[in-house]
Amino acid sequence: MVSSLNRRSKKNTDVQATVRRKAGRTIAGALPPRSRIRTPLSSMRGFHPSQPVASASICTGWPICRSSNWVRPSRLFSSFGKTTNRTASSNRQKTTMIARSSTRIARAVVCNQEGYAARIFDGARTEGIITGYTLVRKGTVAALGSSMDLAEALEFSLYARRLRAAWPEFFAAVTATLESPIGISESDAAALRQASDSDALALLLRKLRQRVFLGTLLRDLTGRADLLEVCAAMTRLAEVAISETVAAHHRWLAETHGNPIGAESGSDQTLIVVGMGKLGGGELNASSDVDLVFVYPEAGTTDGSKPLANQEFFERLGRRVIATLNEVTAEGFVFRVDMRLRPYGDAGPLCSSFVALETYLIAQGRTWERYAWLKARALTGEQGEALERLIEPFVFRKYLDYDAYGGLRDVHRQIRGQGRRRDYASNIKLGPGGIREIEFIAQALQLVRGGREPALRPRGTLPALAALAARGLLPSAAVAELGDAYVFLRDVEHRLQYRDDAQTHELPADAESRSALARACGFADGETFVVALGRQRDAVDRHFDALFGDADDEEDDAFAALCRDPVDNALHGTLLEDAGFADPPVLLAQLTRVRNSARYMQLPPASRRRFDALLPQLLRVAGQTGQPQEVFVRLLVLLETISGRSAYLALLVEHPPVLPRLAHLLSASAWAAEYLTRHPILLDELLDSGALLTEPGWQDWRAELATQLAAHDGDPERQIDALRHFQQAQTFRLLVQDLDGRLSIERLADHLSALADIVLEATLKQSWAQLQGKGAPPPKFAIVGYGKLGGKELGYASDLDLVFLYDDLDEAAPQRYARLAQRFNTAVTSMTGAGRLYETDLRLRPDGASGLLVSSLTAFRNYQREHAWTWEHQALTRARFVAGDAAVGAAFEVEREIILRLPRELAKLRTDVMTMRQRMYAAHPNRSKLFDLKHDRGGMVDIEFAVQFLILAHAHAERELTRNVGNIALLGTCAQLGLVPSRLASAAAEAYREYRRLQHQVRLQGAREARVEADAQTPRREAVAALWDAVFGSAWTEGPAEIG
Repeated sequence: MVSSLNRRSKKNTDVQATVRRKAGRTIAGALPPRSRIRTPLSSMRGFHPSQPVASASICTGWPICRSSNWVRPSRLFSSFGKTTNRTASSNRQKTTMIARSSTRIARAVVCNQEGYAARIFDGARTEGIITGYTLVRKGTVAALGSSMDLAEALEFSLYARRLRAAWPEFFAAVTATLESPIGISESDAAALRQASDSDALALLLRKLRQRVFLGTLLRDLTGRADLLEVCAAMTRLAEVAISETVAAHHRWLAETHGNPIGAESGSDQTLIVVGMGKLGGGELNASSDVDLVFVYPEAGTTDGSKPLANQEFFERLGRRVIATLNEVTAEGFVFRVDMRLRPYGDAGPLCSSFVALETYLIAQGRTWERYAWLKARALTGEQGEALERLIEPFVFRKYLDYDAYGGLRDVHRQIRGQGRRRDYASNIKLGPGGIREIEFIAQALQLVRGGREPALRPRGTLPALAALAARGLLPSAAVAELGDAYVFLRDVEHRLQYRDDAQTHELPADAESRSALARACGFADGETFVVALGRQRDAVDRHFDALFGDADDEEDDAFAALCRDPVDNALHGTLLEDAGFADPPVLLAQLTRVRNSARYMQLPPASRRRFDALLPQLLRVAGQTGQPQEVFVRLLVLLETISGRSAYLALLVEHPPVLPRLAHLLSASAWAAEYLTRHPILLDELLDSGALLTEPGWQDWRAELATQLAAHDGDPERQIDALRHFQQAQTFRLLVQDLDGRLSIERLADHLSALADIVLEATLKQSWAQLQGKGAPPPKFAIVGYGKLGGKELGYASDLDLVFLYDDLDEAAPQRYARLAQRFNTAVTSMTGAGRLYETDLRLRPDGASGLLVSSLTAFRNYQREHAWTWEHQALTRARFVAGDAAVGAAFEVEREIILRLPRELAKLRTDVMTMRQRMYAAHPNRSKLFDLKHDRGGMVDIEFAVQFLILAHAHAERELTRNVGNIALLGTCAQLGLVPSRLASAAAEAYREYRRLQHQVRLQGAREARVEADAQTPRREAVAALWDAVFGSAWTEGPAEIG
């Protein structure tokens, strides 16, 4: 038993917990005269009418409990989320305003946040992240015959026994209702609103708290309630108590001083009470304190006969609220109130205006405070959404913020010093594998990605785990284990607190108390309970270490020593040669240059430490590839590029398994190295190898992109960047699958073309919405893709040949759609901080670069029939509708088929096509001895021109030729129709396929021209030349020398 409770993780013997010491503070002179005698909380271990009492000041902290040496656990990490927006009344008639103001404040929670905790827990249950223990606990306990009956529950809870002894009728009334969950009705809230003064309100609140706490305690211990119900009941109690207390004291203060009025807006001001921690997350425990922050929108003065500055009004209001909730009377207390998470902590003012809060967060906000505000939730007031907009940029970064790991680890290390002085092994909240570590796991991942993915911002721990699982950021098995452990530990926590209404998380030391706790948790004896508890904590410990292990501890080996002092000596040279590096002096010179560079010298200390820690690791992983020196140089260039962004350095430090994947990727492709260096945000994609190697579904792409854009609704700049991030991420995933040999060239081109279609469609919708406003009828406008996009042969770096068409008779249509096309093209091609979507080429439109940017369908039809050149009809063979209005797109497809099927004079057609081919060759001279896969004779263009000629020559009789199915498939169709011999068509198709493969390989190595050794391609060039001769009836009359 003892050894189990005192276990440590494998990595270290320090306690894995986090505590921020928050000294309590008493606000002197804060209380109005009161007749009721109150008991100081420091001596409170339950209550009884005969218990001696003493007066107390308002306590804004909770420094002691049970005994004078007890140290309050941390309230360090919390979460933040959305609130309900309400419209302020502008009526300032004093009496009416006071009544209306207090009613609005009171109903902020009672009416508009009904069941918040119940909803979030039901969501976690629905997501299936609470398996095993949680869902069957009540049934299992009953089946084992080990749930407590009422007598046993009373025997376990000293608090319940004292309450029964003090108020037997009250106790009986509560126990008579145990078959139904203990709730708070509108009549309860209405009774609170009728309180005539603060003493009456305090009494009503304490009676309400007794009923809810006692009823929930008994339902839980007797197997009628589970964790979800307990947390929902206590959270609801806090919401109602706080909102009604704020409303009442606001009304009473306003009767003397008037209502606070904003100096700038002239509107009424109300106190916003922000619930932090478990209250904000809707997961308050049984005997919890409440962490609160008081804010108000703007400075000003009250409008009464005895005016006060708004700051003073709300400070007085805040002190009275604390007193009503926090002080102990003969009936006990409502909630222990902790105000130490406010700006500047105990040294700061009790209330802050929005301006003061924002100034503090920008100038003074620390890493741990981002965690503290993550769960924050406005419980009162009418400007919750405005507060959320103020807090969101502080909590969530726009980029992937891997620095969050380092901040949490730093706090975690600080606690180890305390862990050496205190034994937290028996603390189920702060000890190894405790509740806090589960919260850390969820919150750290939320902070890393929540800025980019709002769906990852649930306040509660279980909903956050569900969101992370849904996104694939935590394995489903890990989430199931963490969810089970969380519920198990919270159940144990509640039983510890049911014992004596004490805010404790310590497992009892004596055997008798341990056995009683085990029975309350549904176990037959203490031994069985300890084994089950150890299993749950071990699971949490394992997952916590996997995420937060000390990744940045630099191993003091030979590579590390070399990187610290990269001098060119025999020892270093031998080390590098043995590791496979081709030119050690050059590599050492590069390391010296980097360490002496201004960029390196100007790095913040934390970034420099990470940079230094990564260098030896990069040498190791590069040495494991087939070309160590080249790969290390690519890695070093990437490292230098990202060094100014500490989050990227943190990502690599925090996730060592990424480095071998990165080295493998960069060794396979110079283009991949360059692409990743341009878009380092894609490093994040390497974390999940499963998702990285899963072939995409196009409908899934559409749904994912729609979700990402909806998350930034109303922010066009963020949406433009979201489009870029999406396109880059999917391209990168395809690149990795390609380099892993999972995709054929044809399949890859299909995916890249589909990706472009989806991105262009989304960009068009965004552009139209910006021009016309949301809800405008869709434009009668279509985008037509030509070239590689039209033929679905897109490569990684291909530009897009586009033509814009519309079909709208409105007089303003030409100007309207011209603006749309311009905005769309700008959105696609402009370079932002997130990069560029695509390069576009718009010269294939009617009349080329000198023509209108947008054409009506009628103008397009007339141009194609009356004025288009033969090469423009050649281009039309590879054109297709890609985005926009389906009806306009269908009309284009009909017109395309009509144009392609026009009868043509074969002699003129042959001359036009061959002349254009010769011009293209002249425009791409090749003076090297290499073979240009695309432009040289016997290359890809020869095949494409031959196919296009056959389409234009014979489509009037053979409709099948108008299908846009790609050159290889069209060669097969031509053979089936007898237009070319099957043997020639098959050989040319195989040559085309191999040329595309070689072209792809060459481009992946970063080459600008797709050129290869000529001799190896002689058989294929001959096959293509034979096809050319068969189609055109003669060999080239101009161009390169004969093959062979």
